[in-house]
Amino acid sequence: MNVQIIADSASDLPLEYFKDNNIILIPLKVHMDNEEFNDLVTIQPKVVYDAMRNGKAPKTSQASPQDFYEAFRQLAKDKQQGLYIAFSSELSGTYQTAVMMRDEVKAEFPEFELEIVDSKCASLGLGLAVMEVARHAAKGASLADLTEIAKFQCAHMEHLFTVADLTYLARGGRISKSSAFIGGLLNIKPLLNVEEGKLIPLEKFRGKKKLMRAVIDTMKERGDRLDQQIIGISHGDDMKEAMEYKALFEETFHPKSVYISSVGATVGAHSGPGTIAIFFLNQLPE
Repeated sequence: MNVQIIADSASDLPLEYFKDNNIILIPLKVHMDNEEFNDLVTIQPKVVYDAMRNGKAPKTSQASPQDFYEAFRQLAKDKQQGLYIAFSSELSGTYQTAVMMRDEVKAEFPEFELEIVDSKCASLGLGLAVMEVARHAAKGASLADLTEIAKFQCAHMEHLFTVADLTYLARGGRISKSSAFIGGLLNIKPLLNVEEGKLIPLEKFRGKKKLMRAVIDTMKERGDRLDQQIIGISHGDDMKEAMEYKALFEETFHPKSVYISSVGATVGAHSGPGTIAIFFLNQLPE
């Protein structure tokens, strides 16, 4: 029996991907208008982005312990091995909750085999790792091998983020409100990345052309054989901009493919509409 792969909605993979590849989805929560929604299940990213454009400030919270408990207990009852690749523990308590729920299920089913990997990744950086693991799982790879593949992918995944409006990051305390205001006035475009699972600003650029050049330069510097990779792009309701980056990457790097998805409601509630995030590996497996 193949290993059951589990992923959360912060991987920013579309719902169809979970269904088509038989991956268990654990949704994070979005809170808006005094209601709680399950990311990707009962709320779609576009709804969140439109609300933010209209001045609303959606909040998010980690996945429910009950969702983990029920999913894990069912696997244990079915004597099915599992692998959960979790949203970065630096950005959410979801990983820690999953570990607690596994321990609870193992108290009842001591033989239960479930590996949990703290990805230290976010958005499609996590998503690309899940996709690679799912490809190997479909070929019948063992739990031990899949866990190693997941750890390697996550450890070598580069994340580059840029946002259209710095206000949303300021609201979440990622940057100061005064620098967000100045950035808006001067057409300043920030480039951020994820280091050790945390969002870290790299540099600021005036105007889109300089920013795009900086993205290409960073990818040349950090990427390993980009012509042999799937490059990921996730966008905050801005397919036009995502397609511009896709064309640029294809022309510059000739990758195996470029995979585009929407930044989901959980991540998008913090980064805002107009976000573009880019993902690639700084080392390919030998």
